[in-house]
Amino acid sequence: MSQAPASRSAGKMIGDYFRDFGVLRETRREFWGIQIVNLLDCTFYFAMLTIASLFLSQDLGMSDKHAGYTIAVFTSATTILLTFSGMATDWLGIRKSLRVSMGSLLVLRASVLAVGLMPGLPHRGLIAAVLLVLMAPFMAAIQTVFQSATQRFTNKRSRSAGFNLWYLFMNIGAAAGGASIDIVRLQLKVANVHIFTMGVVLAALCWVVAELMVRREEQLHGTAEDAESAAEQPVRKRPLEIAKDVVREPAFFRLIVLIALVLGVRAVYAYLYLLMPKYWERTIGPDAAIGVLNMINPIGIVVGLILFIPLANKFRVFNMLVYGSMISALALFPMALPWQWYGMGIANAHYAMAALCMILITIGEVLWSPKLYEYTAAIAPKGQEGTYLGLSMIPWFAAKTMVSALSGHFLERWSPEKVTVDGAAMPLQQALIENRVPYLQTPSAMWLWLGLYALVGCFIALLLRNWLTKGAKV
Repeated sequence: MSQAPASRSAGKMIGDYFRDFGVLRETRREFWGIQIVNLLDCTFYFAMLTIASLFLSQDLGMSDKHAGYTIAVFTSATTILLTFSGMATDWLGIRKSLRVSMGSLLVLRASVLAVGLMPGLPHRGLIAAVLLVLMAPFMAAIQTVFQSATQRFTNKRSRSAGFNLWYLFMNIGAAAGGASIDIVRLQLKVANVHIFTMGVVLAALCWVVAELMVRREEQLHGTAEDAESAAEQPVRKRPLEIAKDVVREPAFFRLIVLIALVLGVRAVYAYLYLLMPKYWERTIGPDAAIGVLNMINPIGIVVGLILFIPLANKFRVFNMLVYGSMISALALFPMALPWQWYGMGIANAHYAMAALCMILITIGEVLWSPKLYEYTAAIAPKGQEGTYLGLSMIPWFAAKTMVSALSGHFLERWSPEKVTVDGAAMPLQQALIENRVPYLQTPSAMWLWLGLYALVGCFIALLLRNWLTKGAKV
């Protein structure tokens, strides 16, 4: 009986969460146009990111190392340019930024498609790598447009629901992207490059939707918001002044320490597209359902956002951050176990490992990822929240750069396409079935070391709890 009030409270919170979406009736056509573009663009983006390493190696002949280097430059450039793309969006405006970004991406995707379809083209791996890097500023710009437009086309009452819907649409797009990979590879049985065929079609659809639905740019205000906005006069400082203030604050050093400690956990999400597609194909087989496995995470995030976020405020921010991070780190350990322990064939064993891993990663992400931003805002001095939130992007940039650059080395060391046994080359899967590879040289050892690296940082963060939360109610 003592559980009843808590259950009623939880049910009320979930009901309130869904009722909050009703305020989106106050938005206008432009908001929905942006969300449609968000859904379509994310479908291609996450499909491309997942298939990128396979496309570069299988279609263009790159080694694991060079494919990793290419993805490192592409993803790092995109993250760095996010810092500057907001200024470009403010300068050009949302409508023009959307038009320039989608038009440029349409041309660049078509160019990569052409390169992939011309096997006799000299240096086509290098050409494709350059085209991918040229996409980076427009990929960064489109992300800024989505966030700026969601802010611009919602009012004070509908803003929270608007950003929730933006994140939901992004994850639905990610799930659709995973499904499209298996349609291309397993059902249509065509080359990986045809993901870019889909990308060209979706970019064209995005252009049409933008032209038809995104016509105005002025800020949407609700009742009495105009007067409130006029009364607000925020104090603005020059970037150099802000930087000087930040480095003087003890909270800045606490944030940097936490960022360093969760770096291994943040890297787990880079493994989803840098290591796992090739790992799955080499351990499960060429017909591995890579797309379905990658759909588990975004679908779980959608469910988590709907069911868990209304309850999240019942728990302390720092606890959620650390324990959620631990779950994400532990997600790698099902793959660190020898496949024979699962008592089934090698393909089914690796499917079971992958499913357990993806479920745990998703639970951890729902718990900890939003809390990093909440923790950052909580410890930031008044007036420096934006700067500190910008700094919270550092772990994602560092993780992507580090893991992208090393991913090829990891694969060649622990999960190569072929291994040498008694002086002869043998497919990895066959060598694993015949138990011809010592544990510390198998893919399982790779996940063991990466999991331990992530988990140690979480335990250190837990030990430093009092210092990391000093002066903040988290």
